[in-house]
Formats: sequence, structure tokens, C-alpha cells
Amino acid sequence: MDLKNKTLGVIHANLITTKAMEPYIQKYIPEVVICNLVDDTIQRDNIAAGVGVIPKVNYYKFAQYAHNLEEAGVDLILLACSTFNYAAELARPMINTPIAQIDRPMMEEAVKAGKRVGMLATLETTVPSSERLLRIAASEANKDVEIKTVLCSQAFVELQKGNTEAHNSILLEAIDKLSQEVDSIVMAQISMSALAPYLTNTKVPVFNSGDTGFGRVKSLLESMR
Repeated sequence: MDLKNKTLGVIHANLITTKAMEPYIQKYIPEVVICNLVDDTIQRDNIAAGVGVIPKVNYYKFAQYAHNLEEAGVDLILLACSTFNYAAELARPMINTPIAQIDRPMMEEAVKAGKRVGMLATLETTVPSSERLLRIAASEANKDVEIKTVLCSQAFVELQKGNTEAHNSILLEAIDKLSQEVDSIVMAQISMSALAPYLTNTKVPVFNSGDTGFGRVKSLLESMR
């Protein structure tokens, strides 16, 4: 289906995710018009608030940005940040345009793969929201899951420095070790999707939000008339 008449609005909490998404946009929806809204203060304030705490103003910001994108006439809104994915659920009753979460399809695939799900994260503040979303996906699929989370904070530090090789090396080692204890693995941030080319022969399925997320975005856009 030709999607060149479709527009995707993406809300980012950090500029890094715009770069991380680009390969998947080109792979799955190259003809779609992309409208990015980036607010680095969202991630800054999420981190400052501490693990498990999202400043109320950030939920307000997401709803406002979603409204802005709706006024701009986008066909679908995508929340690119894992840390406050709950914002999408809060905004849906206020916004007529469909809202998708970048991580949700990945969680659904992991739940199908088995009961023991490994979660790999590089940002500590992402962990509670990602675990919550995984449990929601499991509950809606009537599945029980055991979550084993591994946090690789140093990988995020290296990524911020532009040291992609060190970032990837840390995560590949963690994936190899975690694969011995779980049935599948999810990578909790879109920035980690850059590892996909190195994960073609893993012991267990390793899901990234780049492929699963944009595969879902494509399907949603194709379903729209």
C-alpha cells in the first residue's frame, strides 16, 4: 500500500531517539511524512525526579504536544520515550488521533515467546515503566511472566559520549549472559535497536522496539483509509 499521503507525528523526550529511529523509518515507512516534536527537558526532568517518579508536568507536555500534532493533521501519533509510556494512556481520552507506544509491540512479542522475559535497560528511570508495560501486555494476553531486568547504565553513558562501539559491546555481553536464564529478551530503549544486526544468532529471541514498533506503525497506517 502506498503511504506517501500519510503523516506520522513522533513525540521525543530526547534528541537521541530521533537518530535511533531513522533506520527504521527508512526500512518500514520511507514514504511517510514524519513530524518530530523533541523536548529534551522531559528526559532531563524524568531523570532528576528519580526512579519510578514522573513529574506531572511531563504528562501535561505529552498531552499538549499530542494536541499540537492532532491540529497539524497527522494520521498517527507515536510516543518514542520508554520512561513515561503511561503518558500515552492518559492522553488517549483527550485526543482523537490514534496514539501508539514504541515499546508495546515488542512487549507483546516477548510474552508470546515464553514465561521468563529478560529486560535489558541502559537508563534506570526506564525500568519501572517498561516492566509495567510488559506486565500489562502479559495480563491482556492472559499470560504469567517472570521478569529479570538487567541495567547497563554505563552503556548509556558511552552512548551519550558518542562511543557507540563501547555501548554495543556492553550490551552484547549482557545479552549473552541473560540469554542463559530467560525465554526472550526485550531491549527497553529505542537507542538499543542499533544492536539488531549483531543479534541474528542469539540463544533466545531478542526483541527491539525499532523493528517491532515500526512494523506496527506501518500496519496501523495501512489500516487507515
